[in-house]
Amino acid sequence: MRPYDMGVLFDECADRGSGTRVRLDRPFDIAPDGGTDYGVGDLATLVTAASGWLAAIGTQPGDRVAILKPNHWDYDLLACAAIRLGAVPAQLSAHLPADSLAALLHRLNPAVLLTTTEFATLGKAFAGRVVTLDGPERGVVHLDLLRGHRAPPPRRPREHDPLVINHTSGTTGVPKLVVHSTSTIIRKLAGLESFRLPAIGVRRDDTLANASSYAHGRTFCWTASVFCLAPRRIVILSGQDPDEADVLLRRYPPTFVEALPATFVRWRPLLSRLDNPFRDVRFFLSTYDAMHPPVIRDYLHASQRRRPLWMQGWGQTETGPITFRFFTRKSLAAERERHPSTRDLGRAIPVRTRLKVVDPDTFDPVPRGEPGLVLARTPARCLGYIGENQRWQEKHTRGWWNTGDIAVRRRDGRVLLLDREVDATPGLSCLELEDVLEDRLPAALECVVLAVPGKDPLPVVVTESGRIEQEDWANAVHDLPALQPPRVLTWGEIPRTGTGKVRRLALLTTLTGCADTPGTGRWT
Repeated sequence: MRPYDMGVLFDECADRGSGTRVRLDRPFDIAPDGGTDYGVGDLATLVTAASGWLAAIGTQPGDRVAILKPNHWDYDLLACAAIRLGAVPAQLSAHLPADSLAALLHRLNPAVLLTTTEFATLGKAFAGRVVTLDGPERGVVHLDLLRGHRAPPPRRPREHDPLVINHTSGTTGVPKLVVHSTSTIIRKLAGLESFRLPAIGVRRDDTLANASSYAHGRTFCWTASVFCLAPRRIVILSGQDPDEADVLLRRYPPTFVEALPATFVRWRPLLSRLDNPFRDVRFFLSTYDAMHPPVIRDYLHASQRRRPLWMQGWGQTETGPITFRFFTRKSLAAERERHPSTRDLGRAIPVRTRLKVVDPDTFDPVPRGEPGLVLARTPARCLGYIGENQRWQEKHTRGWWNTGDIAVRRRDGRVLLLDREVDATPGLSCLELEDVLEDRLPAALECVVLAVPGKDPLPVVVTESGRIEQEDWANAVHDLPALQPPRVLTWGEIPRTGTGKVRRLALLTTLTGCADTPGTGRWT
């Protein structure tokens, strides 16, 4: 089976006899009394019911339906329900700052907003109708008043029309609203993932664990593909707290894990427990952001499988995955050295993706081994940005998409990421320094190196205590380029996006009082 119509995805899987069971860490926000155990048929019933709720509030084909709620996989169920009516869902993370949410809602001008009482007042300023999921609020409709309404027959989406709207992470400012069609995100992306590939593909006897930011396009694509592969069990985790995740992971030990980079970091304490829940994992998958070597190394060694694999994908909301690389225990055996490690992003995805590296000023190709701006050509490129057409036009030229990343393409075709263009500093890579520092500082949960115009880079070390030993720092930086004295913070003091990425511009502004960066930021 290949994914196509997201409005009836679960109905089609159920009709084919899929035995996949879904286990949740907490009940869905749209079905608080529905429990935590779902079969594919149950999911189909819930999506159909949600389609009825949207019809009851007056949702019409072509309407934009914004979804803004606590993090959980029912983001994608609500998206499927809207698509079933012919509407276009727009998934917004509740982790976004209030000013960013206001800007995105203003651009969207949604006909309907599904949200919670926390955002109801904001929603009333921008949405035609507001539905709260968690309780009544003056001037809006509570979901309970819509339950039981009969859903109309499903409408099949046209392949090249807008299907879903997702926003970018927003590490350097207000996120972009990215529009994908059935052709780009389902046929070109999910269709590729729904092949049962040897060694790295999803098997029917797998237990998949997914811990993501469910407002983002990655999980919408994942939903479309993974249910076509019909694994035995899917475990959904909505939070990053290791103790809460441990309960479900030990009950259903996964064999295949996909999580946010920040979630892998937060879950590291589980690896040292006697009943390590990752002992049977054969395949780890990370996207959104490059991982640091110590984290990948720890997870690979925690698995009791003979040859566990880690796949790191690099891409963007606008394009889907662009490159991929596999890590093994052997490939990360070297520690504390200055090596590209996880900043080596591997090669472009065969057949479907092409890359070139160009001079940022002239856009002429640069020789292999020289740094430049990365351009990508992929059939999965999105349709455009909502409310920012000029920004969209500036980022693509003659079929090539400007990623806004500075990298080196080696002679063998591998891509070595240096920095985002907005953060690029000639002669060094802040991202590489982060890798090295984290590998050399045992107490570090995360290291961030911020580029500062006219000054040495500013290192930020994240620890549990908010302190590091000066001797450890001196040993870590003895052979590195000049850096400012480190700022040591705790995890909670770092501003983050919904995907756990560091909001670098916000952090830089907080620490220095200035938002200037060495790059232009033109293609951010």
